[in-house]
Amino acid sequence: MRFLLLATLMMVVDQLTKLWVLNNFALYESLELIPGFFNLTLVMNRGAAFGFLAGVDGAWRHYFFLVLGVVALVVLVVAWLRLRQAHHLYASALPMIAGGAVGNLIDRLRHGAVVDFLDLYVGTSHWPAFNVADSAICVGVGLFLLANVLESRAEKKGA
Repeated sequence: MRFLLLATLMMVVDQLTKLWVLNNFALYESLELIPGFFNLTLVMNRGAAFGFLAGVDGAWRHYFFLVLGVVALVVLVVAWLRLRQAHHLYASALPMIAGGAVGNLIDRLRHGAVVDFLDLYVGTSHWPAFNVADSAICVGVGLFLLANVLESRAEKKGA
């Protein structure tokens, strides 16, 4: 139940923020929030993380990312079932990743692309735009890696 609750929370927050941006911004419209550092800028990412494969034409790309998302969700659920008792951080990390993956999968189904709008930059150097789902995935991966390190240290200590 915890997996479903946390994954759903991540997906709902992601979708609500994207809905707000889609209703209030035109494509490529930008609102400066922290001068020289942070804007809200609506972009549609047809590729994977950081626009990977965005320039590749063909319907296969769309279906490839849909299938990849579904496979990732299955792997995450199986991993959660196996690891949730190993370390408490896994119980949060995996549903965060899953919720983010579902949020971006919904975008691909609804829009044919992922809605990105968080724009971090310094001067003219911009980090690729991202969204709440991407943030949930990154935080979840960070927690997963931290759990691995802590679990490894505990095993070495016990040996």
